Amino acid sequence: MAQTQQLSQAAYDRLKAEYDELTTIGRVEIARKIETARELGDLSENGDYHAAKEEQGKMEGRIAQIGATIENAIIVEDTGGDSVGAGSIVEIRYEGDDEVERYLVGSIEERHDDLDVISPSSPLGSALIGAKAGETVNYEAPGGTLAVDVVSVS
Repeated sequence: MAQTQQLSQAAYDRLKAEYDELTTIGRVEIARKIETARELGDLSENGDYHAAKEEQGKMEGRIAQIGATIENAIIVEDTGGDSVGAGSIVEIRYEGDDEVERYLVGSIEERHDDLDVISPSSPLGSALIGAKAGETVNYEAPGGTLAVDVVSVS
């Protein structure tokens, strides 16, 4: 069973548009590239043909990935609240560390501004959901229980 992914409406719309473009225009363009390369002759030593087929494989993989994401997406509303939720940008500091780290809590498809992403279903993501700035949350990591201070939520 596929795992559900929480997406903002904007991310869902962007993925749907990419999916629609790849399954229509993208497939037509790659078919043209393959046909043009076939016309060049012997396929066993035809670099253009092999490059086009490789491009087709990558595109079909992306289509499958986006299709599964869209099919299993749950659209989440941006509550604009002061607690961590899917789509929030959170700054955290591990207990005993001075460095503040900034993350986006959500799907990898939500990534923007070169932020690393924490899945809401991960141990850290689950612990952060609902937390507010100034609170400390604990979660189980492979090396044991870790404490994280929530510095800010936006």
